[in-house]
Amino acid sequence: MQSLATSQALRGAALTFVDDPFVAGATALRYEPDALVVMSGGSITHCGPAREIQQQLTGDVPTRFTGKDALIMPGFIDCHVHYPQIPILGAGGAQLVEWLNRYTFIAEQRFSMEAYARDVAKVFLDECLRAGTTTAAVFCTVHPQSVDAFFQEADARHMRMIAGKVLMDRNAPADLLDTVQRGHDESAQLIRRWHGRGRLSYAITPRFAASSTPEQLRMAGQLWAAHPGTYLQSHVSESRAEVEWISQLYPERQNYLDVYDHHRLLGKRAIYGHGIWLTEPELHRCHLTGTALAHCPTSNLFLGSGLFDLRNALNASRPVRVGLATDLGAGTSFSLLHTMNEACKVAQLTGGVLSGSQAFYLATRGAARALYLEDRIGTLRAGMEADLVVLDLKSTPLIEFRMRSCESLEEALFIQLTLADDRAIESTYIAGELAYQRARSHAH
Repeated sequence: MQSLATSQALRGAALTFVDDPFVAGATALRYEPDALVVMSGGSITHCGPAREIQQQLTGDVPTRFTGKDALIMPGFIDCHVHYPQIPILGAGGAQLVEWLNRYTFIAEQRFSMEAYARDVAKVFLDECLRAGTTTAAVFCTVHPQSVDAFFQEADARHMRMIAGKVLMDRNAPADLLDTVQRGHDESAQLIRRWHGRGRLSYAITPRFAASSTPEQLRMAGQLWAAHPGTYLQSHVSESRAEVEWISQLYPERQNYLDVYDHHRLLGKRAIYGHGIWLTEPELHRCHLTGTALAHCPTSNLFLGSGLFDLRNALNASRPVRVGLATDLGAGTSFSLLHTMNEACKVAQLTGGVLSGSQAFYLATRGAARALYLEDRIGTLRAGMEADLVVLDLKSTPLIEFRMRSCESLEEALFIQLTLADDRAIESTYIAGELAYQRARSHAH
């Protein structure tokens, strides 16, 4: 028996993953219709059937009952997103390279002003909480102050976040370029200042091979090797035109991924956005090195970049780690529910089917695995960090009506990812503390 005077608990239906549903099928899910999730000191201390957990506790633990139409889940995890791009959400009419030049590079120049960067970071993080996103791998801009502003705001919210200063020393406006030396020095200073502080991790962040010289990519690989435990994030094979451009910039390399491989930028805690046009040898190399891919369906559709073949990426003969991502601001929604919806459509168009449970896995335990954080987040169990969402399964009149004829948990999950949005996030918990609660007026 354990006394937990400073604890608090959630009681209600709960769902988590104990395995990979792409491999283990329905046995990967653990659903408990009456669960008790006890949280203390930022972690989950007990999780399981309420009748069993109550017998393990002494004294009264303040308990919130979530209600019969709610589902307690791990917080959502966004594997690839650009916080400086949210001021250009919905800026359309262009494909990747033109979109970067017409919108992105212009918007990112404003992040030389730290006060502006902080204002945008506040909006970004508050929207993450409203969407049930508790962790993200985030691109800042080339300006160190954009990183400082982001990490300051994330730390104030006690959120587990990964972020880094973008490295670019060519093929961008002069105001967004650094040099090999300055990129190294500023990144190294930011690592010392932020990596491992609170729940923050640093990601060395060359934007993509076209905007870094070979010398800068070499430096990035050396910097990553010099700071074990940091992340490496970038983009790969997002559009056909981009792949062709890289082949012209790096004619000596075998393929796009080989550019990064040559500069020692593949491995554990490396995650690349998109990967739509990766070839079989490249996917095999991702598998061998433990390099992960971020599937960004709303962005890929918005820019017309292509359809990521998830089924092929997960091929059992050489499975690649894959997590779901919004890729704002080419991505069109903070909501990973909406992102799951688009991922299911992309799966249909590539000759596969993505089930509801598989989609939710990609935004929770699967995303945690892609980020090598599956020992800390993404699952409801004792010892894990207490980042949770409470999902309202009847968040709109239409969903309430549709749920009347729902006959299974799998169907309920698919209804949610098809019809729900941020209104379905009843509350979000960060490190065991309530960080967001939906206003009552937003409920149906």
